[in-house]
Amino acid sequence: MIDRIDLNSDLGESYGPWTMGDDDAVLGIVSSANVACGGHASDPETMLKTILAAVDGKVRIGAHPGFADKEGFGRRRIPLTARQMTTLVAAQVGALTGVAGLVGAEVGYVKIHGALANWAAAERWVAEAVLKGIVGAMSRPHVLAISGTALHHLAKEQGVPVFAEVFADRGYMPNGQLAPRGTPGSMIHDADEAAERMVQFLETGEMPTVEGGTVTLEAQSICVHGDGPEAVAIARTLKSKLTSAGVSLAPFC
Repeated sequence: MIDRIDLNSDLGESYGPWTMGDDDAVLGIVSSANVACGGHASDPETMLKTILAAVDGKVRIGAHPGFADKEGFGRRRIPLTARQMTTLVAAQVGALTGVAGLVGAEVGYVKIHGALANWAAAERWVAEAVLKGIVGAMSRPHVLAISGTALHHLAKEQGVPVFAEVFADRGYMPNGQLAPRGTPGSMIHDADEAAERMVQFLETGEMPTVEGGTVTLEAQSICVHGDGPEAVAIARTLKSKLTSAGVSLAPFC
């Protein structure tokens, strides 16, 4: 059993007067917050509010860049070139870093969002473009990547500090990548099921897949998506069950 793990969530995904998720409640549970940077969601004021709330809750702050596609919430693949992806990531990380600097906060790591993250997980050339943007935008780059994927492996090869995450509320394919949304088993909505699955994973290192069987993964962090109606319940139940199993929560970097 792993005795220490980070719990992260994708937050700051509101936009103007439109609210997404209960960030305040989630920030009271998690140890790291992946803050949207204006691509798939957010705006400068939302970034600032989320950063201030994270600082107040002593939660580690990370940048969460993705495709500039608010209408699709960053979950549609946009056919950018490698250079465009690099620039996109660097610009969004820079935007969050600039806002954080206004209040003396530090952006400690980058986690790519949505369709861009899934593409970087599967294709090395996309992972290269994304990683170049991260390294170019940060003086001390740290990456949170989907466990066992192209971005995870590439960062290791290049000596960039990288940490692996698994998802409490998502189903897995046998190759270790996330099952596409909309396919059977791709989303886990029951808080107890999600939590028990993670405890079992930390005990064995084996992740159940949507096709039956398991896949071996490593993890320094567990993600609970912040945009779903069950996000708070899953995060709270997961923290409770992990604590009961003797696992402490702490940021991965």
